[in-house]
Amino acid sequence: MGSPCTVAKGLSCRMEGLFWQLVLLITLYVGFFLCLSNNFKGKAAGSKKPNFIIILADDMGWGDLGVNWEESEDTPHLDKMAQEGMRFVDFHTAASTCSPSRAALLTGRLGLRNGVTHNFAVSSVGGLPLNETTLAEVLKGAGYRTGIIGKWHLGHNGFYHPNFRGFDDYFGIPYSNDMGCTDTPGYNLPPCPSCPQQPKTASCHRRDCYTEIALPLLENLTIVEQPVNLTSLTQRYMEKAIEFIQHASESGQPFFLYIALSHMHVPLTFHQDHANRSSKGPYGCTLREMDYLVGRIKDKVDSTVRESTVIWFTGDNGPWSEKCDFAGSVGPFIGAWQTERGGSSAKQTTWEGGHRVPAIVYWPGRIPGNVTSPVLLSILDIFPTLVFLANASLPSNRRFDGLDVSQVIFGNSLEGHKTIFHPNSGAAGKYGVIQTVRLEQYKAFYVTELMLALEEIGSV
Repeated sequence: MGSPCTVAKGLSCRMEGLFWQLVLLITLYVGFFLCLSNNFKGKAAGSKKPNFIIILADDMGWGDLGVNWEESEDTPHLDKMAQEGMRFVDFHTAASTCSPSRAALLTGRLGLRNGVTHNFAVSSVGGLPLNETTLAEVLKGAGYRTGIIGKWHLGHNGFYHPNFRGFDDYFGIPYSNDMGCTDTPGYNLPPCPSCPQQPKTASCHRRDCYTEIALPLLENLTIVEQPVNLTSLTQRYMEKAIEFIQHASESGQPFFLYIALSHMHVPLTFHQDHANRSSKGPYGCTLREMDYLVGRIKDKVDSTVRESTVIWFTGDNGPWSEKCDFAGSVGPFIGAWQTERGGSSAKQTTWEGGHRVPAIVYWPGRIPGNVTSPVLLSILDIFPTLVFLANASLPSNRRFDGLDVSQVIFGNSLEGHKTIFHPNSGAAGKYGVIQTVRLEQYKAFYVTELMLALEEIGSV
């Protein structure tokens, strides 16, 4: 048996060993939970909040995207972005017309909840209800610089203006590009005239043509051009977008840029640089111009904020089939039951062609490239997903219809919606009422509307 000193020394050594083992266990324990926390709270964000760019096309068909439908050949830049990012082939809007779809995007809520079930008119005095919280407001509260370029269409009077709905910067038109006359009327069916040169002719107008109000272009609260020159508008949008990205990247402040294009809504217009570039006439040339704009924005992101910027491209609803050759392609979603009866399966309807739209998400190094996802998703998901990626919080006093699909876009999950509801958007019945339910691969129609497939223009 050793001396008391030897025993004490042995106990001391063992105690010291246990102490360091305990320190090691605590370190591993804390490290594990920190990693776990980062995975669930900010896998995308890391130490810096990511930037967000949403590009929303107008009246673009699912089949207009080349990688979706082999008959389309006018979207080389979008096709490249799809190859470098994740493409969703079962992505849906929350309504099949302009204002309700945009309201759903910016609130994460269906029209029956957010109050926007139909399009706002030039004469509308209201807009997206002021008690609704927009994505821009949430991100601005989280330290983001926010901007919108393009079409608003959620109210243009008073506090319904985008500068009062969370956007620091606004450059664009207050509603659709056919809701006012211009000096460059473009291609439409029926064709609309230029703005009248004499006031006395203002009351003479064709059906669906606005001749009494010239379409304005706004920069924040100021009208900078009226009527707007639609032929050069794309170039101006592109310049403003690039300028916004450059300034935000230099400041180091995270940014949210919402680019709501007029493409592919009639009247179709394009710069002469894109003339005769497509075998599909004016529609193809306009599609080429839109694709070029997206390519330039992506190039700017890649050269400045590539590692920290998410680009999410999608559409507000399907093509406006009544416009015939000036409308896009629904791809394979022709809605045989509907079309056999002389109806449309596109915009305003609850058939697939009305609300299934192209969707691409791009974030190099974070979102896997060249992936085609079959997951059932909705434009409603953009709001909660970006809020999650920004480490911000959803407003707690309301119900959201969208899901946080961050794990889906990171390639870690195939779980999207099991059920999606589609409201009436003007084809038949009461606006906003749910008429169709999608349950996984099944779809139930409660109302089968007969929206015209082609415009009946008579002798026009």
